[in-house]
Amino acid sequence: MKVYRVGGSVRDELLGLPIKDHDYVVVGATPEKMVQLGYRPVGKDFPVFLHPGTQEQYALARTERKISRGYKGFEVYAAPDITLQEDLARRDLTINAMAKDEEGNIVDPFGGVADLQAGILRHIGPAFVEDPVRVLRVARFAARFGFQVAPETLALMSEIVHNGEAEALVAERVWQEIARGLMERHPSRMFYVLRECGALARILPEVNALFGVPQPAQVHPEIDTGLHVMMVIDYAASQDYPLEVRFAGLMHDLGKGITPPDEWPRHTDHEARSAALVAALCERMRVPKDVRDFALLVARYHGDVHHALALCPVTIADMLQATDAYRKQERFKTFLQACASDFHGRPGYAEKAYPQSERLKQAFLAAHSVDAGAIAMQLGRQHPNDQALPRLINQRVREARIEKIRSFLDPVPHPAQ
Repeated sequence: MKVYRVGGSVRDELLGLPIKDHDYVVVGATPEKMVQLGYRPVGKDFPVFLHPGTQEQYALARTERKISRGYKGFEVYAAPDITLQEDLARRDLTINAMAKDEEGNIVDPFGGVADLQAGILRHIGPAFVEDPVRVLRVARFAARFGFQVAPETLALMSEIVHNGEAEALVAERVWQEIARGLMERHPSRMFYVLRECGALARILPEVNALFGVPQPAQVHPEIDTGLHVMMVIDYAASQDYPLEVRFAGLMHDLGKGITPPDEWPRHTDHEARSAALVAALCERMRVPKDVRDFALLVARYHGDVHHALALCPVTIADMLQATDAYRKQERFKTFLQACASDFHGRPGYAEKAYPQSERLKQAFLAAHSVDAGAIAMQLGRQHPNDQALPRLINQRVREARIEKIRSFLDPVPHPAQ
């Protein structure tokens, strides 16, 4: 019985990165032997055990054989005669197929160390095409490490897409990988790789449709809408913004993808079209409700935020109400981060000031200072039996907030006319 540390922890150690989890492969053991040694079995599809002391995962060496479509269509074989190399051979990339023995020696049968040093993502063997999730994983690793995908690996990824295996992916798994990719250091790399192998058109056709769609050069020097969206999510990543902001950045301009070409480069009312497309995409992808709702807000109102310096108090008050800023103050701050990412996600704009955000923050503080409870109590005493009281309260609160915003926007009183 021999124990090896394997996979991502070996890779990250060689890269000098923090190690989050340790995974181990046990060669030459049986499930009965593991239980005798005090390991607790937890694996459903293959033999995995928790160490009695550290609670880290130890899996018996195994091989896999493709028996049906999709990423779950595998038959697993685990036995004491499976070698370490056979276990490593079933993994996706050379950089994930290295091991470290108990003496600290690196076991590298597929050249993972050399590919790490060269910054290359390379598949191990032809069995790579059997699991469609690997298309998403390779793209995600490109976003994490900034590595290039080997041409032969990209060719196999294209084969997976074109033979229909990508259609076998369940929505939840696609969302999981997309969300993880968005949280990497250079999320745009994921989508560029997916686009290059044809997967983006299958998985996120609404995003793929943005590439090649022009925008007015005077406000979008990058011109291409797809390139702009990639710059937005990379800016959000550079600011360490949360998943909600990054996903909203990916979604906010979807409506430009369906603007009739004879209207290019203008995209009138693209915000409303974007919101409709976001809603449909999130339903298809099983996107969590809070992430979906946030993306809808950004899609619908980012244009208004960009024009905040010119908006009248009524429009600002209505936007604060529509975004539920009074009840969800932290979300409103995050909403402004998403809009700022849209602004900064253009060539030459990363360091420019975005006063719209501060103006809306101050307008919100002014409106929030209105004591809605006091207004409700006063009107309740004046109109105790009026069935229209709730509507009247809302109206008076809205008017008071508009007046507060107006005072903030125009603090110096004008002389009487």
